[in-house]
Amino acid sequence: MTSVFQILLMILDIAKWIILIHIIMSWLINFQVLNLRQSLVAQIWYGLIRLLDPIYSRVRAVLPNTPGLDLAPLIVLLAIYALRIVVYNNMYSFS
Repeated sequence: MTSVFQILLMILDIAKWIILIHIIMSWLINFQVLNLRQSLVAQIWYGLIRLLDPIYSRVRAVLPNTPGLDLAPLIVLLAIYALRIVVYNNMYSFS
């Protein structure tokens, strides 16, 4: 049973890093450090958008409209951290 919890923690860590990469890339694109005309950057960017948009759209439907400020990645990161804490605290009660 411990291995199931470890796998779940690993999946949550991977999701956290994917969201952090998306946030950092969005900053770099907005500050014109990265250019979407480069094919590798565009492929990574649009792949991340396709991967994260279903999650972000559900969160954006609940959040109030804040023009110019997207709080969906922050809320998803907080949810991932909360899930990680819940999984970690309950890991040893099932052993």
